[in-house]
Amino acid sequence: MNIDRMEFTKWMERIMERFDILKEHITDIQKQRNSIDGEELLDNQDLLQMLKISHRSLQRYRSSGKLPYYTISGKLYYKLSDVHQFIRESFSTPLQRTKDNK
Repeated sequence: MNIDRMEFTKWMERIMERFDILKEHITDIQKQRNSIDGEELLDNQDLLQMLKISHRSLQRYRSSGKLPYYTISGKLYYKLSDVHQFIRESFSTPLQRTKDNK
């Protein structure tokens, strides 16, 4: 069976298009699986990378109640909106300069 180069190239392009479609479907399924009420959920690893903190720091934020979390099937998750709120609350407001502090 002989296949010329043009036919082979077209065949490979069709396969790659199918892979792209499958990749989109897999991404959509992962987003649906990692969400609750339409809101994205992050796991420990996501949060450690996002905030660039240690496991211990993350544990401390959970224990102190600063960062709400949810346990689903024994795994910890955090709502993206809760993480954003935690970040906003973690920033201290800058000191305002007065004329005396110059």
